[in-house]
Amino acid sequence: MSETRKKRTWEALVEGSVTNMRLDKFWAAELADEGISRGKVKEWIEAGMATVNGTVETKGKCKLFGGEALTLSAPEGLAGDDAPQPETGALPVLYEDEHVLVIDKPANLTTHPAPGQPDNTLVNRLLHHYPDMASEHSGMDGQRPGIVHRLDKDTSGVMAVARTEAARLKLAGDFADRRVRKVYLALVHGRPEQSKGEIEADMGRHPTHKTKMAVVDKGGREARSSYEVLWTDPLERASLVAVRIFTGRTHQIRVHMAHIGHPLVGDEVYGPQEHALWCRETGLGDLAPRQMLHAFFLRFDHPATGEPMSFMQEPPGDFMNLLVELNRATVRTGIVGLPGSGKSAVLGMLADMGWPTFSADACVALLYAAGGDGAEMIRGRFGGQYTAPDGGVDKPALFRAMCESDEFRREIMDIIHPMVRHACMEFFGNNNDRPLAFAEVPLLLEGGWHRQGLVDQVVYVHCPDELRQGKFREIRGLDPEMLAMFDSWQWSGEQKRSQCGFTIDNSGSLDDLGAEVQRVAGELMALSAEAMKRHEDWLARLWPVLAQQFGESE
Repeated sequence: MSETRKKRTWEALVEGSVTNMRLDKFWAAELADEGISRGKVKEWIEAGMATVNGTVETKGKCKLFGGEALTLSAPEGLAGDDAPQPETGALPVLYEDEHVLVIDKPANLTTHPAPGQPDNTLVNRLLHHYPDMASEHSGMDGQRPGIVHRLDKDTSGVMAVARTEAARLKLAGDFADRRVRKVYLALVHGRPEQSKGEIEADMGRHPTHKTKMAVVDKGGREARSSYEVLWTDPLERASLVAVRIFTGRTHQIRVHMAHIGHPLVGDEVYGPQEHALWCRETGLGDLAPRQMLHAFFLRFDHPATGEPMSFMQEPPGDFMNLLVELNRATVRTGIVGLPGSGKSAVLGMLADMGWPTFSADACVALLYAAGGDGAEMIRGRFGGQYTAPDGGVDKPALFRAMCESDEFRREIMDIIHPMVRHACMEFFGNNNDRPLAFAEVPLLLEGGWHRQGLVDQVVYVHCPDELRQGKFREIRGLDPEMLAMFDSWQWSGEQKRSQCGFTIDNSGSLDDLGAEVQRVAGELMALSAEAMKRHEDWLARLWPVLAQQFGESE
């Protein structure tokens, strides 16, 4: 059951010197110090809450000539089901005084009541923690007391709230006149081509989906943003960007970043295709239950004193967890060595330890088999000259031709190696949830993979020539001339070793080799852990540096 709340009433006696003054203008000047606008006064007068010499007056343009006895009341309406009620709930406060609050709005909290969300909003919590903000005490709007700007339900971060009507008017004016600085942090899909950019693209309602906003060619309102890429994860799945908005359009950052091809991670409205692909391929879908957007920095002038005030809030747990996990990329490790050095044995031991492994030799065997892409391309290039009866590659004939002509060998390499590289990159991508993944690729260094960022570390398997050219060669069934030919197609051992960060010594027994493999895997794991720690430390240092940068820049 509803009940009428107590009204506030003001009384005044018009001085004799006042002549030909409008009633609404008189009360606006009288109540200016209380932060009550002329528009609000006019609304109250038209609601029948004003009297002149004891008679109700409903016209704000009523003229005063001095000596009139006036009253004005603030109608509070009914405390019915449509009025927001105080509700308990977390309300992290960064700053408060009698004029203004600065809060860290949690994600998944709507700012103010709306037809589809009548309760469980920020306003409900504000009314619980700060009862003086209710309209009967503050004179502010009953549905949105103190709200001067809005964050989307799923957006977290710094938000200013007025505690009085005077503060609300001043802050609302500053926001409207763009005297407030707002900077957000966002995680977006991919990596923007430009590390910094300005986005000036008018916005309006989507032409066919009226619940969405969009960049429009006609009929939109000015919308301007700028962004800076702060970090991109090693696999370029997502980037951390700082976005400053100069206008305050609904969903502005979400629309603008999608407009340049990099919608926010977790945003199913403005990046549905990217979101579906993200959930399917990254395994991180559960870590992005909302659009990854955080109001990081806010600077405004205090509504009463005019003092500049700046606030920064680090991203919340879900945002940080995703940042950390994105950096938990696989240490993509290449294994190289001279022919016959024991690379395959090392790869087998790593597989036995449970690590994902890739063999370039095994990949080539599949490419050369009947129906393989390599076999088809070689047949297309050379006819049936190097094709076996089953449709696969005639490997003895192909090998002889490669031995006879270095130009022919390079042509075959140009055909096969890109396919091997593609298969290896796919292997690394399929195992990006593992700390380590190993690929044995004999010509990795010669192909420049280490310089192109296709691997993170390279391990060199060292074997003394007397073993490699003797016992190990015999085990593989190679004659000395064939081994020498293989050697001639690769860098020397010294060249290879100089480009590698780790070395496995294969000069002893199998047990000794196993111990070496265990050692290097352990060192690589430690390297991975150190990289994660450096990333977390860098993030911790980043926030105050950014806040200072945004506070000082114009």
